[in-house]
Amino acid sequence: MSRVFVTGMGVVSSVGHGREAFWDAIVQGRTGFSPIESFPTDGLDRSVAGEVKGFSPRDHLTSAEVRRTGRCSAFSLAAARMAVEDAGLSAQQLGGERTSVIVGTTMGEADVITELEDTWIRQGADAVDPAKIPLYGTTLLPIHLARAFGARGMVQSLPAACAAGNYAIAFAADLIRSGRADVVITGASELLQKHQFAGFVRLGAVAPERCQPFDKNRKGIIIGEGSGIMVLESEAHAVRREASPLAEIGGCGLACDAHHITRPHPGGEGSLKAMREAIERSGVTAADIDFVSAHGTGTQANDKIESHVLHEVFGDRHVPVSSIKSMLGHCMGAASALEAIACVMTVQTGVYTPTVAYETPDPECDVNLVANRAGSGRAEVVLNNSLAFGGYDAVVTLARPGVLPPPPVASAA
Repeated sequence: MSRVFVTGMGVVSSVGHGREAFWDAIVQGRTGFSPIESFPTDGLDRSVAGEVKGFSPRDHLTSAEVRRTGRCSAFSLAAARMAVEDAGLSAQQLGGERTSVIVGTTMGEADVITELEDTWIRQGADAVDPAKIPLYGTTLLPIHLARAFGARGMVQSLPAACAAGNYAIAFAADLIRSGRADVVITGASELLQKHQFAGFVRLGAVAPERCQPFDKNRKGIIIGEGSGIMVLESEAHAVRREASPLAEIGGCGLACDAHHITRPHPGGEGSLKAMREAIERSGVTAADIDFVSAHGTGTQANDKIESHVLHEVFGDRHVPVSSIKSMLGHCMGAASALEAIACVMTVQTGVYTPTVAYETPDPECDVNLVANRAGSGRAEVVLNNSLAFGGYDAVVTLARPGVLPPPPVASAA
């Protein structure tokens, strides 16, 4: 079984595009929250989001790609191009049957179907532009990437709710470990969309202006959008081309609460299993985890239960914990992919990202929070939590290359 290395990363986000701009913003504690511009919010009592602004698809896509992609696909294609360039991969090293594409999302190009529906309702079916119909679908995100890079291995979309990013990374790592791929372009992309936004507002889950994970007076999520894409490679492929790995993907833990569509299990059963499984499959113990990138949504129930589970996993050990959703908002399917990229940068630099807008401690969220200002310390192995609606729980460890024990050698049947 091969080690799985991260060799390149790309980001489109509300706080900056490209991994360096993204990293600088979140280390400085800058938020991407602003009034929504992409659709009207009349009639809603919430109008702030982590909306991506200053992004032009033409800066990253060909004219033909611009015509055949929606905004969500444009995010992922732009981030993937950044990741491939960051990895230093050539077309000859990238294309072919040994390269796969696995991309997560929650709703994909949902704005396209909304536009088609609005046109049909307001102007009639004959007014619907047939050229827009092929732009819709969650399956399109990885297809656009495969086409751009000549990837002829497995191509898969994973609409795994707000855990889609970690699910995609876990699936991609398994493809490499099982010997079915040398390179996988993976991550997730999500779009701020009016029906999604209105739905969360109606659920009472959206905060007015700020996201305050683990704060006693937290009022809910701020919805965000963007894309985080990684290039993963087998150890042999990376060594062969003399690549410098940024991090290693360790263990991946996947579980389900099987409890409720929106509320997590009161005891956090699924998330507890996923965290423990990710740590165990990394070949380390909870004592080896140096930092936790929390799911940390800013909702009352989620933060309380995640805090409880962290105590179950780490006992009395006060491992540093933080949530960058306080700056990006909750980017739904793309959330854990963007957080995984932040984890890689933490492994690279030893800097712990802050949880901003933290004001009042909550006794029920008694975690060692990196509050308001970035911290620093040991960052050999970090944990990335993603605990989504429906009980989708996906946890991934990321580590400094060479820190984790070697993977087991497969025995002959």
